[in-house]
Amino acid sequence: MSHKTRIRSALWMIPVAVLAILYLPTPYMGALMALLLLAGLYEWACLSHVHNKVHKLLYLLFNALIIALIAWLDDAGHTALKLVTLTGGIFWLLSALWLWRFDFAREIHPRNNTIKLLAGCLACIPAWTAMVWLHGSPQGPAWTLTAIGLIAAADSGAYLFGVNFGKHKLAPNISPGKSWEGFWGGLACTVLIALLSMFYFTEDGHAWAAFALLGLLTGIFSVLGDLFESLMKRHAQIKDSSSLIPGHGGLLDRLDSIVSGLVVFALVKFWLAL
Repeated sequence: MSHKTRIRSALWMIPVAVLAILYLPTPYMGALMALLLLAGLYEWACLSHVHNKVHKLLYLLFNALIIALIAWLDDAGHTALKLVTLTGGIFWLLSALWLWRFDFAREIHPRNNTIKLLAGCLACIPAWTAMVWLHGSPQGPAWTLTAIGLIAAADSGAYLFGVNFGKHKLAPNISPGKSWEGFWGGLACTVLIALLSMFYFTEDGHAWAAFALLGLLTGIFSVLGDLFESLMKRHAQIKDSSSLIPGHGGLLDRLDSIVSGLVVFALVKFWLAL
């Protein structure tokens, strides 16, 4: 796909996403996010070597029922949302071990396929709870948009610095195109955007360290999510999760860094009481 095709797709996706985050009430935003994540999980099932349509639909139904159960159990203090989001944070910490042992569960086997399907649940469902928790908080739409902005900054910064300065491979066995120079450049962009956002949310000049940490951890874990999906594609021996979005690949290729970045952004934001 050409860069023009990629840009054309971005020109409609970005405004739609921004308008939805800013103007949809949280229940509607939650429903939209659930639909997007379920579509991403359909692609995840393919990465997990599940190709039977009935089995894929059963997998989606299973995840949809879990999301509905969480929504039903949630209370005024958002206990269910917080617990599931925390579970997602633990999963993303442990996923670093999987990246290190990148051949784990690589062989096509029912046990390995089940492990990958479970990983899809642990990646996507906490992303939903994180978004709903975040979007429903005071100034929630602005915080949600900031989270997406930081994740986009990490991705765009990594690309720009990687193309211009990349010499040392970050994870050659998983994603050969990524470099350490791109990684550090992306983190620098993320921290910068986080510091600039501070002036919107607070007048406390001493909050810079908290916002810098928020940007740093969000950036790191967004890369982790990107690499994890790349690992799944490497195991499945495919380039894109699908061809749904012209110039971008599949929906999961757009959500990979968001599902991890949103979880960590929400956890760090509320931990730091921002």
